[in-house]
Amino acid sequence: MTEKIFVVPQGAEPERIDKYISLVCEEMTRSYVQRLIEEGKVICNGKKVRTCMKVSPMDEIIVTVPPPQELEVEPEDIPLDIVYEDETLMVINKPKGMVVHPANGNESGTLVNAVLFHAKGKLSGINGVIRPGIVHRLDKDTSGMIVVAKTNEAHLSLAEQIKEKTCRRVYVCLVRGNLREDEGTINAPIGRHPTQRKKMCVTEKNSRSAVTHYKVLERFGEYTFAECRLETGRTHQIRVHMQHIGHPVIGDEVYSGSKNPFGLHTQALHAVEIGFVHPSSGEYMSCSCPIPEYMESILERLRKNGR
Repeated sequence: MTEKIFVVPQGAEPERIDKYISLVCEEMTRSYVQRLIEEGKVICNGKKVRTCMKVSPMDEIIVTVPPPQELEVEPEDIPLDIVYEDETLMVINKPKGMVVHPANGNESGTLVNAVLFHAKGKLSGINGVIRPGIVHRLDKDTSGMIVVAKTNEAHLSLAEQIKEKTCRRVYVCLVRGNLREDEGTINAPIGRHPTQRKKMCVTEKNSRSAVTHYKVLERFGEYTFAECRLETGRTHQIRVHMQHIGHPVIGDEVYSGSKNPFGLHTQALHAVEIGFVHPSSGEYMSCSCPIPEYMESILERLRKNGR
């Protein structure tokens, strides 16, 4: 069992406690929180609560979380595009459509299944059975650079670099519209969408700081090809930030209003570079990969026709 303890901040609006906890703890669905409440695992100011209770500023909430029921993750012989590998880590060019780690409904065919086979089980155990070696994540439909730790020492070092914002993570994306500035910074907090559980949004309520730096690479009138560098790493950060400034990523079914002028079956977002200090040598290293063929073909079409 683990305990999550937090205090409702001053100025917080009255909110049902099940909804409030699910907004603050992104990994918990509202239905899961309701089950914990029914089992007596949620305490507010020393008393068990009901789901209809509303939180107030300075309420102390303690949530007792039982250990997860671990899935059995099997190694699978899935081809990997490995950009770099040594005894402590590997950097992989993840294809679009591949889920990073198993979950209900995606028990196989994931990056974890593939790296377990490739590394013969020699991966960091810090994130447990389901996410061995996984230091950071990419969305299913985002392709590109992801680093996987083979040892716990490497995992801790890489995670600390991400936390301290010294890990360089660069993406390229094709967005709708013509970005006004050649470069800029989007500094807007991101939290769970208040009504749509699978979406994130820019909000001051129950959110975390999020910073994305962007730079225009090419302009095509109705579209812009841009580079985005993450300072923070929030869920769906680039997709949410670009939508927030009125330039959603092309092909993004969640944040682009279902507009898909190129008939993509994915989003035009690719992690092109990752840079970090190697946990063993102490030397800075950078790994990059070319943009995927489907993105390149769209860019060539735009260069020739302007559309």
